[in-house]
Amino acid sequence: MLRNGLEPWHLLIVALVVIVLFGSKKLPDTARALGRSMRILKSEAKAMKDDAGEPVSS
Repeated sequence: MLRNGLEPWHLLIVALVVIVLFGSKKLPDTARALGRSMRILKSEAKAMKDDAGEPVSS
């Protein structure tokens, strides 16, 4: 079904659905919250990776 992956028109349809669902007034707040969540997720993943690389001291 998705042999060719996502094409540009797929992304356009997804963007239109998001705009219809959230409305143009809530969209900036939703995008801001998503960006904030992604930054938190990346920092936590980096912290876990850094902690896993350190030797355990006894």
